[in-house]
Amino acid sequence: METEILIVLAIMGFTIFMLVTEIVRIDVTAIITMLLLSWTGILTSNEALSGFSSNAVVAMIAVMILGEGIARTGMMSRFSKWLLKRVGTKTSSVLGSLSLSVGTLSGVIQNIGAAALFLPSIIDIARRIKVSASVLIMPIGFAAIIGGTLTMVGSGHLILTNDLLESANLEPYGLFAVTPVGIALLLSAILFFLFFGKFFLPQGDSDGEMEATEQEKVIEAFNLKKQIRYFTIPKSSSLAGKTVEESGIWHRFDINILAITHDKHIDYAPWRETQFDDGQTLALYGNEELVDQYASAYGLQETKESPIFEGLNDPDESGFVEVIVPPRSELVGQTIRQFSMRKRFAVEPVMLFSKGERVEGDFSDIEIRAGDTFIIYGPWDHIKNLQTTDPFVVATPFSVESKDPSKTWQAAGSFLLAIVLALSGFSISISFLTGALVMVLTNVMTIQEAYKAIEWKVVFLLVGLIPLGIAMQNSGTAEFLAEGVMGIVQGSHLLILLFTVGILSTVFSLVMSNVGAVVVLAPLVVSIGLLAGVDPRPLVLLAAVNAGNSFVLPTHQVNALMMTAGGYKTRDYFKAGGGMTIVFLVVSVMFFYYTFF
Repeated sequence: METEILIVLAIMGFTIFMLVTEIVRIDVTAIITMLLLSWTGILTSNEALSGFSSNAVVAMIAVMILGEGIARTGMMSRFSKWLLKRVGTKTSSVLGSLSLSVGTLSGVIQNIGAAALFLPSIIDIARRIKVSASVLIMPIGFAAIIGGTLTMVGSGHLILTNDLLESANLEPYGLFAVTPVGIALLLSAILFFLFFGKFFLPQGDSDGEMEATEQEKVIEAFNLKKQIRYFTIPKSSSLAGKTVEESGIWHRFDINILAITHDKHIDYAPWRETQFDDGQTLALYGNEELVDQYASAYGLQETKESPIFEGLNDPDESGFVEVIVPPRSELVGQTIRQFSMRKRFAVEPVMLFSKGERVEGDFSDIEIRAGDTFIIYGPWDHIKNLQTTDPFVVATPFSVESKDPSKTWQAAGSFLLAIVLALSGFSISISFLTGALVMVLTNVMTIQEAYKAIEWKVVFLLVGLIPLGIAMQNSGTAEFLAEGVMGIVQGSHLLILLFTVGILSTVFSLVMSNVGAVVVLAPLVVSIGLLAGVDPRPLVLLAAVNAGNSFVLPTHQVNALMMTAGGYKTRDYFKAGGGMTIVFLVVSVMFFYYTFF
């Protein structure tokens, strides 16, 4: 065995050990690996640093920018709401639907693109159904990888397979030759996580419960009600023509009106002089019995939540906050009526703490003192405006993700342009970078915001590990290992040969690119097939399919992208990915055994 091969094997073993144990961060391990290959003379400086100019790395950077741009438009948030209306909030239904959607899309576009497109939606859905995002992100990321096996253009290594077959004077495969096995693998993966996911996937916090959000903490601390009820004003109602204050909603019924429909839009926290009209719908908050009394007094008809009120009952768009009146506030010495809080900020005060007392209902004429605290409800963008003014200090942390639906077509068009360019023959990196640039040029985001969207930990993980694959090919290590293993199984039962091809391809895909694994294995598999009297074409296809069996380590682009979003450790991939790897290997080998041979 040559010295170079020994050195590469030692570095590979060190890298895998460090990735699994995470003694240092995985991106630091990747950088150490890259430098070791240069320090030992295995690679030149240019080769060791080639990851910085790699198509995979540039594509990853572009995909992050595209994903952020799409998230900024709220497009995937709207998709989340649509999906939950169709499949409900049961985790298994959501997981199955998203996995099928991502996997199917990945069959016609690059899997990294499919994963990036759905990632904002996955995170949003996890918040809405109140499960840890880690329960959804990894299985759906795996579905994106597996989706690449649905067609012969679903992933780069399958596209290359036909070229390798032709160079060996073998007939190439048609576009859908791999589709049956791809469907079997995708369905197997979904079933695996539906039935066994709780044993393999991280479930959030150690106690199995998600940490309470700031909104949940406020609701619990002040014993606030979560339910908002909706009522329509019929023509026969005596409420029509009255103003909000004349209706006695505060001083007679001690409840609040959070919003009211007006000409196909809603007015939040309507001012006391706002006049009711028949046909309007009101969003009421307060004690159930008092709300019923108010509705009965005016003959209101209770109705279900209208789509126009979706933002009002969505914790991503509206909520409660604790607001303190500082000594310098102009509100000190005034009443809410005099200050016109609702008219100025369109937020609804539902509770007041003054002189050590808790006041609900009508506190319009109570003189406000320094240090008094309000609990108010309203849209986050209204509260953000209130936060920037002197009269108040907002004590409840909240974040407002600025979404601009008007940029939806620009963002969607940029992503679609990237996909079309990739399908037209341009490299993935050029295609997706073009899409990212178009997003900047169409003002979906600024260039500074694009830079902030890049997760550098993921970038350096790929930058550092790409040279290891180059070293394995250039030094002959990959070929040495493949020849050694193939020499042992030559002449064995066909099933043993198939499992060997699948395992070898899987192992190679973890430490080198999927394309590199196929390039190394294809010629060897063809030779072994001819010597064993077995058709080499399906053997090569089996090796290509299993080059996508990359779940045990976060070295695949999709795994790297999902790792930070899901808060995963390498050991999480080792555990869940290990189970998925076995399922993938068994299903693919048995499918090929009974179908192709």
